[in-house]
Amino acid sequence: MNAFVEALALFMQTAVQMGTHILLATLGGILCEKVGNINLGIEGMMLLGASVGFSAALATANPAAAVLAAGLAGAAGAFLYAVVAVTLRGNQVVTGLVLTIFGTGVSGFIGNRLSGKAIPQEVLAAFAPVKIPVLRDIPVLGKMLFEQSLYVHASLALAVLIFVYFRHTYSGLNARAVGENPGAADASGINVDLCKYVHICLGGFLCGIGGAWLSLVFVPRWQENITAGAGWIAVALIIFSTWNPVKAVFAAYTFGALKGVGFKFQNIDASLFGRKITFAPQILDMIPYVATIIVLIFIARRKKKEYQSPKGLGTPYFREER
Repeated sequence: MNAFVEALALFMQTAVQMGTHILLATLGGILCEKVGNINLGIEGMMLLGASVGFSAALATANPAAAVLAAGLAGAAGAFLYAVVAVTLRGNQVVTGLVLTIFGTGVSGFIGNRLSGKAIPQEVLAAFAPVKIPVLRDIPVLGKMLFEQSLYVHASLALAVLIFVYFRHTYSGLNARAVGENPGAADASGINVDLCKYVHICLGGFLCGIGGAWLSLVFVPRWQENITAGAGWIAVALIIFSTWNPVKAVFAAYTFGALKGVGFKFQNIDASLFGRKITFAPQILDMIPYVATIIVLIFIARRKKKEYQSPKGLGTPYFREER
C-alpha cells in the first residue's frame, strides 16, 4: 500500500509539473478574454517568453531577470496584438493567428544560437523543488504540491489572486463590465481601451512566463518549438474552465495528468487472454487531446449562464456606435 501511495504521489507531482505552463497560459488567456478579446496568439507569446527567458538566463545568470525578460517578451507580443485588435479594430482571430506565426518565427531565429547551451547553475538552483516542512508529509498532496519549484507555487497563487481580483475588486468588476458590455462600461466612465490594453498585456506577461517554465525549469534546455502546441491547449482550457481561474488549476493539472498517463505507459507491453498488447506512443499521446475535445463538446451543450463566454467576446468596440 505504501508503495502504491508513493507511486501515486510521484505521478501527481509530475502531473502538476506538466500542467504548470498550461495553467499560466490559461490564466493569461482568461485575463484577455474577460475584457472581450479572443487572443489565439497564446502559443506565439509562450514561444517568445521561452526563447527570450532562456537568452536572459544565459546572459545574466539571474533567475529573476530571466523570468522578467520572458514575461516582458510575452507582454510585447500582446501589446502588438492590442494595437491591431483594440486601437485599429482589426479582426481578433486573424491577429492572434499572425501573432502565433510571428512568435514562432522570432523564437526560431533566437533559438538558432541557443542550441546545446546549458542553463547556469544559479538559475537551476533558484527553481529547484522546495520541500516545505510538515506539509510535505501529507500523503499524495505533500509531494504533489509541497515538493515543487517556487514557480509552481507562484502559479497557484496567481490563480487565486486573479479569481479574487475579478470577483471582489472594483477594477476587476470594471474589467468584467468591459467584457460583457463595453458600451455600457464606457457610458459609466470606464476607459474601455485602457482596460483592454492593461489586461491583454498582463495576459501576455503570464503567457511569456508560462513558456519560460519549459525552457528554464522543466526541460531545461532549448528545443525548437518547445511549447509543442501547449498554447492551443490553453485556448481550449479557457473554455473548459468556464473563464474561472480556480477551475483553470483543475483543468491544467488534469491535462498534465493525462499527459503523464501517456508518458508512463509508453513502451509497456501487456497481455490479454494470452495475447501480447503493445501501447503505441502515438495513441497514448492522443489521450489528453481527445479528452479535451470531449469535455468541450459537453460544455458546449450546457446552457447555464456560468458556462457562457463574456457577451462582448470577439466583438470590436466602436465608441461612435455606442
